[in-house]
Amino acid sequence: MTTPVKIAPSILSADFARLGEEVRALDAAGADYIHVDVMDGHFVPNLTIGPGVVKALRPHSKKPFDVHLMVTPPDQFIESFVAAGADILTIHVEAGPHLDRSLQLIRSLGRRAGVSLNPATPEQDLAYVLDKVDLILVMSVNPGFGGQHFIPSALDKIARVRSMIGDRKIEIEVDGGVDSANAHKLVAAGATVLVAGSAVFRTQDYAANIAALR
Repeated sequence: MTTPVKIAPSILSADFARLGEEVRALDAAGADYIHVDVMDGHFVPNLTIGPGVVKALRPHSKKPFDVHLMVTPPDQFIESFVAAGADILTIHVEAGPHLDRSLQLIRSLGRRAGVSLNPATPEQDLAYVLDKVDLILVMSVNPGFGGQHFIPSALDKIARVRSMIGDRKIEIEVDGGVDSANAHKLVAAGATVLVAGSAVFRTQDYAANIAALR
């Protein structure tokens, strides 16, 4: 039986003046995860939210908070985001010198550990940490901004990652330029979680937009 694809709306595209309401609306609309993009203005050329905002949003949904740390170095932020209510913490291969140690830290705090691959980062960089990973995030745009166009080479990378993980219970997430036109290709390549910002928030009917991605 095929596992239904999970949809993780990115609140980067939400109305920041009413984030609590937006998160409640996404929950009610059928989101599987709430995707939180954390940017430090250093690892990526943008600055977004910190643990305080995640803590404030936590009471508004019981869905898993999927926190994507686009920060360097990541280790100094991990405990504070866990305390704020993150369920999944994803870090980038390039963000720190000791990926294995960082993933161990996340798991030691009882959270699911994710690792992200930028468009130019080869999947082989994950070969020695696969047994410490719960989620692999394939970036299909360069991280830092919403609303970018999908990079087609991500499809082949997703398929290679799918082959690489074998029978391990690792989710494959895709982030960047995801919409109803390419969602079926991403799932066919092996994606199990689709992050979408503009595609979910393009109209006020979040439930219809999430259903279109499925």
